[in-house]
Amino acid sequence: MIHVSIVEDDKIIRQSLQMIIDGTDGLKCIGTYEKCEFLLKDIQQKKPDVILMDIHLKGGISGIEATREIRRDFQNIVILMQTIYEEDNKIFDALCAGANGYLLKKTSPAKLIEAIKEGAEGGAPMSPSIAKKVVAHFQLMRKPPDNDSRLSDRELDVLKLIADGKPYKQAADILSISVPTIRFHMGNIYKKLHATSQSEAVAKALRKGLI
Repeated sequence: MIHVSIVEDDKIIRQSLQMIIDGTDGLKCIGTYEKCEFLLKDIQQKKPDVILMDIHLKGGISGIEATREIRRDFQNIVILMQTIYEEDNKIFDALCAGANGYLLKKTSPAKLIEAIKEGAEGGAPMSPSIAKKVVAHFQLMRKPPDNDSRLSDRELDVLKLIADGKPYKQAADILSISVPTIRFHMGNIYKKLHATSQSEAVAKALRKGLI
């Protein structure tokens, strides 16, 4: 069972998301919040597996600020940002804050459920238009390889597949290794790149020109 919390200041959208999640086998909504502050008060007790985080909230701290705060204490919670707008600066701020994925609110219910499950399995789901912006942005910022990072050939193979949006299971099948081995390599990658999330690791690797 994947436990999901929702932060959304629009009551109708919040209730719709809850209905979609609770109507799906294997998913359960364990909390809905109109403000990030309310989520932060509950998070230690409820410990959701996945958080759907609205990036634009009326009043209080933003979804990006909340993501940064959550990531300091909870490395394993998957945070999927949701927004109406495709704002480049917000996308990159959210990913650097530790968000695992970034979805447009117009994402269909079926794609949303797929994204939640993919995120829970270690993937980095993004709406296609968002993914293109991320890749294009970091390709422009591409720098010569940083030899201090010292990623092995296998670690680079793993990271390239993750950067292409492959879930851990699919990456493992492509490389003919197990999912725990993928997780082991990702753990080493996090340490070497001083990253705290999959999105941050990919972003730093792109900046360094490693992939």
